[in-house]
Amino acid sequence: MSPLQQVLAHAEHAAPSCGTVHVVAIDGRSGAGKTSLGREVATAWAATLVSMDSIYRGWDGLAAAVPLLVERVLRPLSRGEGAEVPTWDWSLGRPGAIIPLGTPARLVVEGCGASVGEAGRYAGTRVWLELDAAERKERALARDGELFARQWDRWAAQEERLFSADGTAGRAHLVIGT
Repeated sequence: MSPLQQVLAHAEHAAPSCGTVHVVAIDGRSGAGKTSLGREVATAWAATLVSMDSIYRGWDGLAAAVPLLVERVLRPLSRGEGAEVPTWDWSLGRPGAIIPLGTPARLVVEGCGASVGEAGRYAGTRVWLELDAAERKERALARDGELFARQWDRWAAQEERLFSADGTAGRAHLVIGT
């Protein structure tokens, strides 16, 4: 069964996890394939897609993005309220536009931290993507180039702290090797 099929099969039987909203969270370390799988799931499942890349507050903003996801997206949806995505303008290094989400019936959140801590409690399907570190780095640098190459170690250290403290992979409904 493909990763897409695995996620859709689990999501089909998962109860709404965020008020009336069905949430799939796709998590894992950089370069594991979260963005690609997130897009596939959102398209096949007719869901709204939120990328954590939009929320991170710069290269040191991984841990701080999780409470933003909870406060601005997941908690309002759990109460039946409209949500909004607070974005970060990476080129200017400051907060960017606020993107209104409304109240979708289905939501896919993809990116590092999508199912960490309280965010994970709102996801009816928590997915952890696994891939060898060397392959992940090769993929990420092929995708993002020299800009990410200079930040790789800095970001990887944040991932290690966040995921180790949280036990994210161990709480996933699905662990998928990519």
